[in-house]
Amino acid sequence: MSRLFASVRARATLAATLVAAVALVAAGTAVLLSLRSNLLGEAGTQAERSARDVATSLAVGTPYTELNLDDDDRPVQVVGEAGRLVAASEDLERVTGTGVDAVKPQPSATADDTDDGSSDDGGSDDDDDSGESLEAGEIGEPTTVGDGTATVDGDTEDYRFVAVPVETRRGDQLTVYAGAPLSAEHGAVNTALTVMLIGFPLLLAVVAWVTWLVTRRALRPVEGIRREMAAITASEDLARRVPVPGTHDEVARLATTTNQTLAALESSVERQRRFVADASHELRSPIASLRTQLEVAAAHPELLDLDGAVEDTVRLQRLAADLLLLARLDAGERPADARVDLAALAREAAEGRTGVSVRGDAEVNVAGSRGQLGRVLANLLDNAQRHARSAVEVTVRRDGEAAVVAVADDGEGVPAADRERIFERFVRLDAARSRDDGGAGLGLAIARDVALRHGGTLTVHDAPAGGALFELRLPGDRA
Repeated sequence: MSRLFASVRARATLAATLVAAVALVAAGTAVLLSLRSNLLGEAGTQAERSARDVATSLAVGTPYTELNLDDDDRPVQVVGEAGRLVAASEDLERVTGTGVDAVKPQPSATADDTDDGSSDDGGSDDDDDSGESLEAGEIGEPTTVGDGTATVDGDTEDYRFVAVPVETRRGDQLTVYAGAPLSAEHGAVNTALTVMLIGFPLLLAVVAWVTWLVTRRALRPVEGIRREMAAITASEDLARRVPVPGTHDEVARLATTTNQTLAALESSVERQRRFVADASHELRSPIASLRTQLEVAAAHPELLDLDGAVEDTVRLQRLAADLLLLARLDAGERPADARVDLAALAREAAEGRTGVSVRGDAEVNVAGSRGQLGRVLANLLDNAQRHARSAVEVTVRRDGEAAVVAVADDGEGVPAADRERIFERFVRLDAARSRDDGGAGLGLAIARDVALRHGGTLTVHDAPAGGALFELRLPGDRA
């Protein structure tokens, strides 16, 4: 069992750790993507600001040679018509990502320059992509070109480039490319990733450790229940009970249910012990009487009480049959699913009995065992005749979907305090229910057990004539 608990704790710890790992990976990915997006957006804003500053200077007519292009070591290109580079940062040595690879300005336009510039697909594409018709001195909307690299004064870094179109007062259509370094973005993302790679395993270790401790604490009452159950099994003392924790949770309910099961088992075992003891006592009397008569007959044949011997044998046979039927009922034997007419069965049971009358519906059908139901009616009639002064009346009727058989006598009745006790096994209420007159006290117990097995009830009330009224109620047959 301890290995089972260890397995439960291990599975719970593993599950909690896996859930935490998935959540951390998802959250970490979202954080990294959000951080990178924000930093790229910030870099694009910086690049746009630089490009707008240069575009503003061009729009007001500042000559190319007087442009401030070396601010913060950010690469800047000013591209004219046909992709001709007219201005660039002084320390720009190499650039990719803008579509214009030239780094040295060509301020004078010649035929050769034009031809060479027109062969550059990037510049012409930018002019086409801008798609704007600008007036003299007007600045167009910025466009994010993308990411690339640039070498400025010997240092190569990644940049985000933004293009801003502008038309000078002289009517020259230019495009300003400016880049902002991505080193901050790379550094922040790498730092965050490093922190996650170090912190996440530590956090998962903490989650696993806490889950292991919490699970062990939660399962500690279960271990107490297991130990007590093992002690009960070893001692066979069903009076003991497992401890119920005061947590009011599933474990507490498990302990409560276990104690209820132990109580039911103790009651069942005690009832079985009483049954065996009572059965042994009841069997001892007819067996002893029969043995005595046989021993006397063996010594003095002329003194043989043949009628008494037969009576004791019949009583012993009936008692054995009752005990066998109770054993089958206790074992859960299911009754047959035959169609039984209770009215006809009642008339058969009453046939030949003095002072017994049957009235009621002509046909009242139920589903069950004809033999067991006949035994119920016979036991009820035996009990009624034993206590009746003169008459016993059997009524068979329908009550909605139920079938009802009522057996009433005109005797003294059953006190209200004893109306459940009389259905217990081997119970006799008074001297009238002696062994000679009333048998072993199993008839009513058998009748109620059979009624319950058939999904019905057997109760006792006051009869109209002042005696006892036993009412058998069974589910009617709908067929």
